[in-house]
Amino acid sequence: MCTVTFMPRRTGYCLAMNRDEERTRATGLPPALRKHIGRQVVYPSEPDGGTWIALNDEGVTFALINWYSIPSRITSNIVSRGLIIPSLCGADSEMLADEVLATLRLTRIKPFRLIGMFPATQEIVEWRWDSRQLSRKYHRWRARQWISSGFDEPTAQKIRSRTFRLTKAQRSFGTIAWLRRLHRSHSPHSGPFSTCMHRDDACTVSYTEVEVVRRSSGMRHICGAPCNSQASEIPPALTTLRGL
Repeated sequence: MCTVTFMPRRTGYCLAMNRDEERTRATGLPPALRKHIGRQVVYPSEPDGGTWIALNDEGVTFALINWYSIPSRITSNIVSRGLIIPSLCGADSEMLADEVLATLRLTRIKPFRLIGMFPATQEIVEWRWDSRQLSRKYHRWRARQWISSGFDEPTAQKIRSRTFRLTKAQRSFGTIAWLRRLHRSHSPHSGPFSTCMHRDDACTVSYTEVEVVRRSSGMRHICGAPCNSQASEIPPALTTLRGL
């Protein structure tokens, strides 16, 4: 369960991701700088090393969300979806990402949607794995959202998308401040369908923010729900990668 919001800029883009998980799941680790096939990359991680979002020094972001609307056909020998992004996070093009995906044993991975933002070509590519076939969907370089929910995905998509559309009328639309308010939002009320999600058994467990500009890119991250008073102040970029 997650919400990803993408906002293009004249010389780059910004992006935010709320990660929603069961309350009993192990707490994720903060972003760390790493090397991958000669590139600098930064991403938060699970204790076992998997991740849901990564940024590399070409300004490329990969974000992965579960695809709950598609029933999984896998019942044994399951490979974690969290291992996908660490395998390809150094890729600076759709072609290189394709090459890595072709090497993965997707038949042992549950359905997912992998989104790649490539600022050099202003391309957004969404790979979709439905347990049978890997397909691609291309999106225009403009503001948009991706939403997943294991509780009721169609309803979550409808309600969160409505909140997104309504906030686009605000004068601050497109700014970092606007993006943070959106991801703290409990509209129409705090619960399973609000962008900052709260249920008895699950909630938004972290907020990750990516900002890519002409000469540098960086990632900010907080553990816990972004509406939490302790998370009201987003820290400065934990990692700033070298110029693009």
